Amino acid sequence: MIMRFASNGYWSEAIGIVKEMRYDGFLPNDVTLVAMNALAATNRNFRLASRLLGLDSKLEKSLLIPFREIKVECTIPKDDGTLVSYVGFRIQHDNARGPMKGGIRYHPEVDPDEVNALAQLMTWKTAVADIPYGGAKGGIGCNPRDLNVPAPDMGTNAQTMAWILDEYSKFHGHSPAVVTGKPIDLGGSLGREAATGRGVVYATEALLAEYGKSIEGMTFVIQGFGNVGSWAARLIHEKGGKIVVVSDITGAIKNPNGIDIPELLKHKEATGDLKSFSGGDSMDANEVLVHECDVLIPCALGGVLNRENAADVKAKFIIEAANHPTDPEADEILSKKGVIILPDIYANAGGVTVSYFEWVQNIQGFMWDEEKVNKELKKYMTEAFHNIKNMCQTHDCSLRMGAFTLGVNRVARATMLRGWEA
Repeated sequence: MIMRFASNGYWSEAIGIVKEMRYDGFLPNDVTLVAMNALAATNRNFRLASRLLGLDSKLEKSLLIPFREIKVECTIPKDDGTLVSYVGFRIQHDNARGPMKGGIRYHPEVDPDEVNALAQLMTWKTAVADIPYGGAKGGIGCNPRDLNVPAPDMGTNAQTMAWILDEYSKFHGHSPAVVTGKPIDLGGSLGREAATGRGVVYATEALLAEYGKSIEGMTFVIQGFGNVGSWAARLIHEKGGKIVVVSDITGAIKNPNGIDIPELLKHKEATGDLKSFSGGDSMDANEVLVHECDVLIPCALGGVLNRENAADVKAKFIIEAANHPTDPEADEILSKKGVIILPDIYANAGGVTVSYFEWVQNIQGFMWDEEKVNKELKKYMTEAFHNIKNMCQTHDCSLRMGAFTLGVNRVARATMLRGWEA
């Protein structure tokens, strides 16, 4: 959490669990607690993992500090002749295990703390998936709809990646491996578009198998119907799962008998919204996350599960397809209720894993068929889940801490092997 010390007026970031600080006498009576933002929450999880691993304090600090932070500002004329300025950020967090990899986000609420948190999460995510990358993230504070940019996934898509490839190649020659998520005709990988959603499904299957369950016959709520949510919904539907609620920015619909996902996809493509779909009843979007279901899959923005709604969540399992959808207070409330949470740094790693496959194909100059891409993705996601479970058993911790200890430990080992010294 962020804490304001009223006695002297400065701000400081909490680096442990608030309860522990109270018990240990470190939390003064004049402290006001404010909701924890994404960066503070990510730092907290990292430090808890570091504590479980017994990392040296200097190494811990080294792993937390980003390798490079860049801020840019661009002023351009609009069609009506007025000028508008856009601020962009690129955070390169860590390169101990390989080149720093991370997407580009176009969204009006992009800020440096959010980009920093997502870059750090990518470092741990690539390590959890055991692919040879470090973490990075970029963001531009704009509304892509105002700029007529197609926006299926936080404002960028394969066309955006094609423009980046083209610009880079003007100065460095044809370099397909410089960016991933490209169109197939420009060196993109088959299966990349569906990869994050497909990875979510593979992760869900691995988790449910631990409890003797499968997707077939389970009820699902999917919050967010962009690239990730729509692919997850399509694949869950194909595997016999019953999706009872779907929502996106245009509205929310429910059907206790299960929504016909193929028909919903056709409707969304034709009309651009969900709420007018005849195969379900419109519902209050605020009720989506607390609707009755077996599995809740938040696929939209971060922080949607918080102390205001966590106690009302009825799902038995939560699959974090979005980045940081559960804030730490909600995490604690849900854990006490016995809800099993599959953390984002594992659950949504399918996208970066297939980006790695695309990079490998570009370097080799040999493209894979889609069956091979999906087979390799399932292998990576399944192995990562078992490695997380092993860390949970070793450290007697939650799946979130199991994933963080797995990722942090791999990055720490790589850092030490490269000659880091205190």
